Amino acid sequence: MTKASDRSLIVLTRRRLLTAGAAGGLLATGPARAALRIDIQSGAPQPIPIAVTDFVGDPEQGRAISGVIAADLRRSGLFAPIDPKAFIEKIQNPDLAPRFQDWRSINAQGLVTGRVAAQGDGRLKVEFRLWDVFAGQQLLGQQYFTQPANWRRVAHIIADAIYERLTGEKGYFDTRIVFVDETGAADRRIKRLAIMDQDGANVSYLTRGDDLVLTPRFSPTSQEITYMSYWRSDPRVYLLNIETGQREIVGNFPGMSFSPRFSPDGQKVIMSLQQGGNSNIFVMDLRSKATTRLTDTAAIDTGPCYSPDGRQICFESDRGGSSQIYIMNADGSGAKRISFGNARYSTPVWSPRGDVIAFTRQSEGKFAIGVMKPDGTGERVLTEGYHNEGPTFAPNGRVLMFFRDPPGAGGPSLFTIDVTGYNELREPTPSYASDPAWSPLRS
Repeated sequence: MTKASDRSLIVLTRRRLLTAGAAGGLLATGPARAALRIDIQSGAPQPIPIAVTDFVGDPEQGRAISGVIAADLRRSGLFAPIDPKAFIEKIQNPDLAPRFQDWRSINAQGLVTGRVAAQGDGRLKVEFRLWDVFAGQQLLGQQYFTQPANWRRVAHIIADAIYERLTGEKGYFDTRIVFVDETGAADRRIKRLAIMDQDGANVSYLTRGDDLVLTPRFSPTSQEITYMSYWRSDPRVYLLNIETGQREIVGNFPGMSFSPRFSPDGQKVIMSLQQGGNSNIFVMDLRSKATTRLTDTAAIDTGPCYSPDGRQICFESDRGGSSQIYIMNADGSGAKRISFGNARYSTPVWSPRGDVIAFTRQSEGKFAIGVMKPDGTGERVLTEGYHNEGPTFAPNGRVLMFFRDPPGAGGPSLFTIDVTGYNELREPTPSYASDPAWSPLRS
């Protein structure tokens, strides 16, 4: 979040525990018990009841921050925020231990308290504590300083801290989604690049809709996206810096058949180019603009995506007679097929964890979003319906987003689903939306 020109969020470090004063102390007021923890490796866990209280200080600001935190936790499917109407204790001073019995009586396992206060220099100071109700102890305490306009980001960062403390994995709430916003009649659809917070807030538009835009992709190392745009029917690849608005043409590619993706180090883009009746996979160095051909077959090779370590590439190809998923080494060698179901497979994307590859599977008029291991084993369908497409992973690899365009809906919408196949939710957007891409955690 911080930039050299505008350090709008100053933290004692983003996830560093406080060490000074009561705010940093760990308070134990009950008998020792096993620490509160969510086991997310055992399938679909039962959401834990958690109470998120209004932060004291400015009532309106405190209520807004706690509301965003509770909404983030609820949408993860791992937490069940308790209705504030059920609260018995009204937190007056978050520096003091709460009355744990009051929270046990409403079945809260976790409790979040906090404070928001304006500082003399115009910034907000936001602090919070996470309590284990049944163990009677504080699990986490942090404070943040930010410009008032960034209060939502602080709320997302707090939700990430809670998620990480209770699951052992990084959160994904302080992220953004870039997507194609679609408006107008179906035969005159205007498509613009748009970006929003992962919860649908703070929507802004990156292009005006003058040209057709397709499949934006985030850089894993910077606040840049790459996307394909048709200008006078010619496909062009662009790099767009989200923070500055600066746009750069990577090149004109008359044979472009699929939007490019970044390499894990952000220094290259990989794409497929059509030459004659077939398409092959190429990689371009963004510094030198040198292009290297990776595949050379009479088939259609498209949809490439790097593994997180950059050593392998997954892609789709019909070299075996139908569209299937293959993997190969980063230099184009050692290609092998990994999908063998009785269906067409497309849009493969490697999980940030490296453990699975997501895909779209089409069979008998149905479109499924699924995952399989990089060796092709463990294939699982997460959701099925008409025209599900375009999976993209949250940066922790725990959640997938995709778009769905069923008959009669008028246009596509975005959805999220856990990699275990539960907690499918529609993502709020101002209009029809397609081709989502999830950002890394913001820094």
